[in-house]
Amino acid sequence: MKVISYNLRKHRAATELTDLVARHGVDVLCLQEADTAAIPERIGGLVLADATHRNRLGLALYYRENTYRAVDVRALALKKSLHDIVLKPAEERLLGVRLHDIDSGRDIVVASFHAAPLTALNSLRRHQIRTALAELDAVGEGLPKLMVGDYNYPVFKERLGQHVRAQGYELNLSDSRTYTRYKFFRGHYDFATSVGFTIDRVRTLPQGLSDHLPILVTAEPEVSAASVAVAG
Repeated sequence: MKVISYNLRKHRAATELTDLVARHGVDVLCLQEADTAAIPERIGGLVLADATHRNRLGLALYYRENTYRAVDVRALALKKSLHDIVLKPAEERLLGVRLHDIDSGRDIVVASFHAAPLTALNSLRRHQIRTALAELDAVGEGLPKLMVGDYNYPVFKERLGQHVRAQGYELNLSDSRTYTRYKFFRGHYDFATSVGFTIDRVRTLPQGLSDHLPILVTAEPEVSAASVAVAG
């Protein structure tokens, strides 16, 4: 399956989505900083599973409707930074969807995630990531899970990887940097965190109207006991 994650920079890059989906044959599209009141119900062959509703700029997740069926959707608020408390840009920072693969009969979980901005401490973002991964377990215990998005974590990624692995997940960075707006803050911001998936590649796509570059994750879900039980 092919999954694109894209921070639209206050919805500015929304006009690029149809072309991205068609060009890369995307199965799942995960968005951050989308104007959820203005997004379409469909983009190419993808249909909207759901979007956050309490954010000024929110999350959205689309899936290929001839391949998957949405079984469960969960939007969650995570521990707030001072930036969130004062400016209230994002109430919900996780959108998880359980998808049923129509052909194989197995289920997977895919999520769009947006961590607190750089004004917050890395410790807060680690708390948000840890909580998000735990909540995804509740969406589909034992199922393959893939969480992509803007982690806002340009430095000390090795330590983040250790924390993620302690929860049984793997952290995958793309092949080149994903944020270019400010000289001293350029680097990898957009990651893929997974369990029960074989990640073939995480590729940074060319820059468009956003200060973030979209990432394309090519992955294959492994057969788990839970997914086999669902199929049976």
